[in-house]
Amino acid sequence: MSTPASEPVALRLIDREFLIACAPEEREGLLEAAGFLDRKMRELRANAKAPSFERLAVLAAISVAHEFLGLRKQHESQEQRLSDGLAILQRKLDDAFEHEVPRR
Repeated sequence: MSTPASEPVALRLIDREFLIACAPEEREGLLEAAGFLDRKMRELRANAKAPSFERLAVLAAISVAHEFLGLRKQHESQEQRLSDGLAILQRKLDDAFEHEVPRR
């Protein structure tokens, strides 16, 4: 089993360029993620007093991780409500079939 060849992709974050190797099918997602991170870093830079690139990167990483964890918790909560609702429906169906009057 062979792995797809990696290709270098140029990503720009603020005023720096980074070359990162990735599989061709991951290129668009990587560019989208870099664009998101670049916007986040620019937003943080606009609200900070002369932060270094490294500080912006750390602040952006923390911000993105915080957003991700909040969304994951929200998703898990919705998933649990859906699972609970399906269990209730299943019990109602089971009860309906159990109490069904046989037809002649």
